[in-house]
Amino acid sequence: MHKNNLPNKHITKEPTHIMSAQPAPIVQAPTLRDPRLDFYRGLAMFIILVAHIPGNTWTLWIPARFGFSDATEIFVFCSGMASAIAFGRSFANRGWFLGTARVLFRCWQVYWAHIGTFLVIALLMAMIDNSALFEKSYIGSLNLWPFFNTPQSQLPALMTLTYVPNYFDVLPMYIGILLMMPIVVGLRNIHLSVAIAFVIAVWLLANFDMAQFPAEPWSQREWFFNPFGWQLIFFTGFAWMAGWIPAPPRHILLAGLSVIIILGTVPFAYFRFLREYESLRDIAGSIRFLTEKTDFGLFRYLHFLALAYLGWWVAGENGHRIMATGQSMAAKAWRVVLTLILKVGQQSLAVFVFSMVLARMLGFALDQTHKTAFDMFAANIIGFALIIGVAYLAGWFKSQPWRRKA
Repeated sequence: MHKNNLPNKHITKEPTHIMSAQPAPIVQAPTLRDPRLDFYRGLAMFIILVAHIPGNTWTLWIPARFGFSDATEIFVFCSGMASAIAFGRSFANRGWFLGTARVLFRCWQVYWAHIGTFLVIALLMAMIDNSALFEKSYIGSLNLWPFFNTPQSQLPALMTLTYVPNYFDVLPMYIGILLMMPIVVGLRNIHLSVAIAFVIAVWLLANFDMAQFPAEPWSQREWFFNPFGWQLIFFTGFAWMAGWIPAPPRHILLAGLSVIIILGTVPFAYFRFLREYESLRDIAGSIRFLTEKTDFGLFRYLHFLALAYLGWWVAGENGHRIMATGQSMAAKAWRVVLTLILKVGQQSLAVFVFSMVLARMLGFALDQTHKTAFDMFAANIIGFALIIGVAYLAGWFKSQPWRRKA
């Protein structure tokens, strides 16, 4: 790829160790961004927007329709990888205490991003409903009536994360996982096997309903994304990027096995197959414990690992296969697209928060149309353009241009 299109700062080597095998782990952490990380996380942001637009027929073609795992796994796995670069450096160079302090600061940021997202969306839904111009209740579409009916009791529950409506459950899950990071890193300082045993034990507790958080005060419903279950995929990405576990070998047999796993799940996940064949529905029901999304069932994990291996294979070492180097029109067009995807992946938190609000407004806009193919195309393309714009805006603010010399 031409150096003027993608700067070299995006290129990094295969993951290096954050921690050594000895109890004293203070060694150099990865410091450069991995283009594969930003690329796949950027793709996940586009898919998540599509998935969250109400009434969007494009959701019939997202990965979640064809397998057990979906874009959420991509987001969490890549967040684990990014955390190994961002927070691993603090743990490695400044010690466990200051590394933990940085993690807590990030939790503080994500917490207020969650609260702000909820309040903005609740405000917008209330404004639409109060206009009395539409028959549909947009407050009801998100099941927010309990909050509006008894705000004096639900507001404290919202602030303490004991009230987490389904649409607003990703960021609380992320906070819960981040809070586990100092524990896992501390155990890794003792020995890698201790950290692995802890992660697996917590995941098992979640899958046997022995570790969960309440999602609302008036029922037994738990958080839709249980952080005690989802931490398994997060720390898999963290450990791989940190160098705690080696990268798998590039072997045609492993690639073939991954393809078999991915294709083998389609009949038990694709809604058209399940609708037509009762036997497939029965099998899908019998293995639901292994495909459950809330506690992150085992088959979701295996399905994602197969997808991740193929994605890693396709990207190539240092992501060279996704970096077009030719001068053809197709190569130049791909470089433009790639640059946009990488930018979205680099600003994933800002993009995600914005997309949650944007998705509801795009859904509202679609309700005012006939929902034709053109309407769907326009809504999704406008959504893509807006999250790209937010990614560039967030990057501009993070660059702190006011500190540069005039």
